Amino acid sequence: MRNQLLKSVERGDVLDMMYLSKSGQISKRRIQVIQVGDASFRAYCHLRKTRRTFTIDNVLALVPVIRKESMVI
Repeated sequence: MRNQLLKSVERGDVLDMMYLSKSGQISKRRIQVIQVGDASFRAYCHLRKTRRTFTIDNVLALVPVIRKESMVI
């Protein structure tokens, strides 16, 4: 999981994340990872519209968001 986070920082990817909170709630977040540490990472959370710190062990799934570009003629 940590390697995927590090690669997303390099590429500037936006990710969809399934996350388990400390209280046991599962949430889906759209994030852009800013910095990765040993046990946690900082990311911009589009749901909360602010930077948040997440625990790597609480990440259930990460999926890159694929953006399709449209051609203008």
